[in-house]
Amino acid sequence: MKNSKSNFQSIFFLFFTVMFFLSVNIMAQQKKDPQNKVANPKTVSAKKNVPVTVIKKGTAVKKVAIADTLKSCCSKIPSRFNAFGIQIDKHDGMVWIPAGTFMMGGDNKQARKDEYPKHGVKVNGFYMDATEVTNAQFRDFVNATGYVTTAEKDINWEEIKSQVPPNTPKPPDSVLKAASLIFVPTKSEVDLNDYSQWWSWTRGANWRHPNGPGSDIIGKDNYPVTHVSWDDAVAYSKWAGKRLPTEAEWEYAARGGLVNNTYSWGNTFEEMGVSKCNFWQGKFPYLNLNKDGFMGAAPVKSFAPNGYGLYDVAGNVWEWCADFYNNEYYTQLGKAKISINPKGPTKSFDPDEPLITKRVMRGGSFLCNDSYCSGYRVSARMKSSPDSGMEHLGFRCVMDKE
Repeated sequence: MKNSKSNFQSIFFLFFTVMFFLSVNIMAQQKKDPQNKVANPKTVSAKKNVPVTVIKKGTAVKKVAIADTLKSCCSKIPSRFNAFGIQIDKHDGMVWIPAGTFMMGGDNKQARKDEYPKHGVKVNGFYMDATEVTNAQFRDFVNATGYVTTAEKDINWEEIKSQVPPNTPKPPDSVLKAASLIFVPTKSEVDLNDYSQWWSWTRGANWRHPNGPGSDIIGKDNYPVTHVSWDDAVAYSKWAGKRLPTEAEWEYAARGGLVNNTYSWGNTFEEMGVSKCNFWQGKFPYLNLNKDGFMGAAPVKSFAPNGYGLYDVAGNVWEWCADFYNNEYYTQLGKAKISINPKGPTKSFDPDEPLITKRVMRGGSFLCNDSYCSGYRVSARMKSSPDSGMEHLGFRCVMDKE
């Protein structure tokens, strides 16, 4: 028992250094008492290839979600439509998604358990951003409001210690400094179950410095903004007079009018000819053949849109949705003949990390590969805590018809 406890604490410090949230998850797994993780490694947008919350060379840290509260989202953030008294086209850059009914959930053998059962859903029509929110758009928001993102703030131990196992010692102050997750390719083949080998909790990494403190976004106005938490995405959406899409709206729109297809463009994923999306081509996580021309995120609209005119709903960066994540939610919806405008579960639950509140992410990223996560499938789901931020995670917004 003593050795078991000692090993547990060692693992906690190793991973907390890179991602506090993830550290809790890994720590919990070591004790058969799952806790925190940013996304299923098989979905990483990074974990998560999802989104993931992870590590570098054994270091991992991740901030813990603070229940449902949007601590970083001030209720007094001004709207872009009334802040300057200037008339603006609210639907600029958006496309209309017509109302309709579809079967939501997994379409092929790659689908994971939480993508089933496939169930009927009906959604009203809505407007959706044609692209992921860009650096330029997010900068306008920051300049207008003075907003500071989650990744730019130090972690407050007093706020999160109650959400980790009792008697968890406070980590070094250096571990609690503002940071975010950066992808670092390995030098050779590694165990894909240990995503701590290709993620680094990096101080100074944020939306302005997507690849770490030595990088910037100069000349990258039309790239998707990354390192944004769910809280950050909600704050931007409110300012823009929009909102985050529900998970049902996101999948319906991403399908582009196709029925029960695996991808937003059809049923086959061919790497021959013109690439259909920005994904990892080669052997993950150490060899990227770069056939699509992008080693990381790509400028929006670099690939053909789907049937509704939406770009990058497959690959590039994962996208936040409004919904809580609950692994049994589809089972609940499956009991009804059809669900009308489902808003997601009322409570978050992830059996891998039961203490952590999580939100859904969709779409996959430039790190997705069939050998690892196939996150670019239209039904693929990822999840992470609301305060998660990483190099391959962004968002897009929607707006109801007035």
